[in-house]
Parts: sequence; C-alpha cells; structure tokens
Amino acid sequence: MNYDRNKVDDMLLALLHLTAFDDGGYTGAWKGHDWDVMERLHKSGCISDPMGKAKSVALTEEGERRAQELFERYFGLSR
Repeated sequence: MNYDRNKVDDMLLALLHLTAFDDGGYTGAWKGHDWDVMERLHKSGCISDPMGKAKSVALTEEGERRAQELFERYFGLSR
C-alpha cells in the first residue's frame, strides 16, 4: 500500500508524546511500534536508537518539542 511516510512518522511521534515519561533526566517513551517508523524517527534525530533490549526509547530535545507540538495540533482540544 502506498502512503505518506512523513504523516505516519508525525502521527507516531505525536503518540510517543502521549506515552512519554520522565526517567530521571530524560524523557522516554515505549517503543512497541513499527520498527521502520521508529528507525526513521531515530535517523531524523527525534529519538534514541530503538534497537536493543530496552522497552523504551529516549526522546531528544528536538523530538520532545516536535512530539508535543504534533500532539497538540492533531489531538488537542480547540478553544
């Protein structure tokens, strides 16, 4: 199926914001998502490397900012 990978990446990054948690100095999020999308987010500098045994990834400063912005844009309530 053809689809806009950038939109999928944006949606997943927004959802990572939803599941984000503070882990003593960095913001983490559960990584139980499509590996191809997670790898693209890593290559774009939004998250740490998703490969490995950990069940979560760290969001970079840019990733945190962008994740919050996307979450508010797509899922926030209008006033």
